[in-house]
Amino acid sequence: MIALTRRPACSLVNCEVGYVPREGIDLPSAFRQHVAYCQALRQMGVDVEVLPPEEAFPDSVFIEDNAIILDELAVVTSMGTPSRQGEPALLFPVLARHRRLVTISPPATIEGGDVLRMGKRLYVGVSTRTNRAGVAALREIAEPLGYEVTPIGTRACLHLKTACTSLDDETLLVNPVWLDVEALGSCRLLPVPAEEPFGANVLCAHGEVLVQASCPLTCALIEAHGYGATRVDLGEFSKADAGLTCLSLLIPPQSLPPV
Repeated sequence: MIALTRRPACSLVNCEVGYVPREGIDLPSAFRQHVAYCQALRQMGVDVEVLPPEEAFPDSVFIEDNAIILDELAVVTSMGTPSRQGEPALLFPVLARHRRLVTISPPATIEGGDVLRMGKRLYVGVSTRTNRAGVAALREIAEPLGYEVTPIGTRACLHLKTACTSLDDETLLVNPVWLDVEALGSCRLLPVPAEEPFGANVLCAHGEVLVQASCPLTCALIEAHGYGATRVDLGEFSKADAGLTCLSLLIPPQSLPPV
């Protein structure tokens, strides 16, 4: 598995903030935390590719939002906020090495942080960044390839993955306050402790789970259910409404021929 990451730009201090109070970001600390995050991914057996910073785009470090990776192709997204609309095109040459590319264009908006894949199921958060037209555009691309696309209502959080991430193809870690859990169907749900609402955003690779250092109770919950867990400090990125998943774009090996 490959993880595309992008070094944080100095302009990160001007990032978009919607659901947390704006605080000053300590750039040297953010740079160190990003290096440690990439190292944690490598220790999980992930091949990490670090792209250069993009000063023109303060939020470009949150690379997950720029694309949705399927087995057959990569869907280049249409960003839901004007300051980020130029970001996805920066990835065209990188993504083209791994998948055939298709794009979603305005007025449809969809961001990768709102798309949770569990096998052939795609749960898509309807949020301030992803609209119904974005869900429909992804459905038009993905359903002919055998994927089931299910919209999920979100509230009081930036993306679906802020409130819900997968531990395996059947188990979801969730903050039920921030999303409509009824739409998750028969998935096994593990609610995070109320004291750690942001704990639901974890990153899984090769059977290991990265958990925010600020969420020890969530880490203990994950371990109690038989998963290996490692804590990583992303405190400076939390000031930008960010979590573990948004700092990388995971690209599994392509087991199918391109379509």
